Amino acid sequence: MNPLNSVRGVIVGGIVLAVIIAAVTFGIDWNQPSFIVWLHVMSGITWIGLLYYFNFVQVPALADAAADEGGPGGAGITKYVAPRALWWFRWGAIATWVTGAGYLAEIGRLHHAFTFGLMQGGARPDAFIGIGAWLGTIMLFNVWVLIWPNQKKILGMVEATADEIAAARKVAFVASRSNTLLSIPMLMSMVGYGHGGFFV
Repeated sequence: MNPLNSVRGVIVGGIVLAVIIAAVTFGIDWNQPSFIVWLHVMSGITWIGLLYYFNFVQVPALADAAADEGGPGGAGITKYVAPRALWWFRWGAIATWVTGAGYLAEIGRLHHAFTFGLMQGGARPDAFIGIGAWLGTIMLFNVWVLIWPNQKKILGMVEATADEIAAARKVAFVASRSNTLLSIPMLMSMVGYGHGGFFV
């Protein structure tokens, strides 16, 4: 059976290959935080990659499809693509937040990060990761409380009136664009934590 024939096969195959490479080149110590960091990065790529897909590709494409009177419309995207992409998007958000919090807890910095290191005299690395953690938490809230419930109305997954759908579009749009805006400093903070900061 070719693992490339299914998404599950590709994911499992990629994980197996990564573990083999890690074992051969570095050895594997499951007690080191690098494994959870790897999971965090993989989840984050899924989440933010889909956030950028929605904002930079799908939303503008659906607007173009709606404006094209003779075209095929956007029904295929809203019926088949969007629900699947939203599944990966929302669970990628959860996985990213949980693995990030798990990493911080594992290295004993969870409380320090969420208080920006102020309880410890304002440690700069804690401020970096704390800003990223809080931005990620706000973004997670937006995904599950604002974007997903409203997308269910927009996509017809739950019953809604035309007025409710119009209102849902506005809320989901603003929350998604807000997450895109927040993702830029959030990513800077996350990378800055691991690399000693920025602009220094």
